[in-house]
Amino acid sequence: MQSKGTQSMAKDEADLAKSIIQAAVSVAKAVSAKALFAYVHAIDDLEALQAAVKGSTKLYLVARDATDQQRAKGISAELLTVPAFDLTRMGQIKMATIIAFSQRLLQQGDVFVFLSGAVGRGIDTLVTMRVGEEYELFQSVGQPKLTEHIRRAVFEKVLRIALELAHEGREGKPIGALFVIGDHRDTEKFCLPGRINPFKGYTEKERNILDDSIDESIKEIAKLDGAFVIKGNGVIIAACMTLRPALAGEQLPQGLGARHAAAAAITASTKSIAITLSESTGDVRVWRRGEMITELEKSTRGLLDGATTPRVP
Repeated sequence: MQSKGTQSMAKDEADLAKSIIQAAVSVAKAVSAKALFAYVHAIDDLEALQAAVKGSTKLYLVARDATDQQRAKGISAELLTVPAFDLTRMGQIKMATIIAFSQRLLQQGDVFVFLSGAVGRGIDTLVTMRVGEEYELFQSVGQPKLTEHIRRAVFEKVLRIALELAHEGREGKPIGALFVIGDHRDTEKFCLPGRINPFKGYTEKERNILDDSIDESIKEIAKLDGAFVIKGNGVIIAACMTLRPALAGEQLPQGLGARHAAAAAITASTKSIAITLSESTGDVRVWRRGEMITELEKSTRGLLDGATTPRVP
C-alpha cells in the first residue's frame, strides 16, 4: 500500500509528464516540426501522448527492447528501434536521430522535437533540433560526393556493433575499436596490414557485416589491435589494419588519442566514414571529412539487462 507521500510524489511526476508532453506538442506546432520522437521507456501513458499529438505532427516511438515494442502496440505511431544501450539523455537523442536519418525518416534541414528521460525516472527532457549538415553522411552538400554508395543499413549495423562493444568490452573491461566504411580502394592505400587478415579467403557473402551470424566473430576480432576496412555494401575487406593516412584531421578535442586521430585523418584523406569506440570511456564517435560529427556518450549505468529495470545513478 502506498503512503500519502508516495502517492503525492507519483501525482507530481504524472503532472510533470503531462505538462512536458503538452509543451512538446505546442513547440512542435510553433516550429512546424517534421516529427515528434519519444522514447517508450520515458512515457508512462502512451495513450495520453498519442491523444495529445494526434493531428499536429507525425509521432515516432523509440523502442530499445521487446518490452518497449510490446507497450507500443496499438498506438498510432511509427516505431523506431534502437540498441538497448543506456546513454546519457543527449546521447539517447543523438543515437535515435542518426538512426532515423540513416533510415530516411529525417532529412537535412528537418526540425523535430524529442522527448526522453532517464530509465526508470520518467520523462524529464524536451529537446528541439534541426537536422544539420553533420548528419548528411552519405551524400555531402557542397562537398565532393563519396566515391561509392554507403548503404544506410551498413552504417547503422556498424554503429550498433560499436555500441554493443562499448557495453560488452572484454572480460568486463572496455576495449577500443575503429571501423572505416566506404572508399575502400583509397583507404587501402593508407593501410599497413597486420600479421593476419582474419577475413582472407572467405567469400564476400561470408564476410558481409549485414550477416548477423558473424556478429560475434566481428566482436572478437574487434578486440585485437587495428582497424576494420568495410566496403559501402557491407563486405569486410580486412581487419587488424594499421592506418597511415596522408592528411591530418581537424584538431582533436582534448583527451582523444591515436585511434581518434587515425579516424580523423583517414576521413580527411579519403571519402569515407569512420566509427570509433573509446577504450577509456566507452563513448562511440562518428567521423566524416576529418571531423567528429557525432559523439554518443556512455552513461555510467551501462546496458539494460533486457528491458526496463530501473537503475539509480
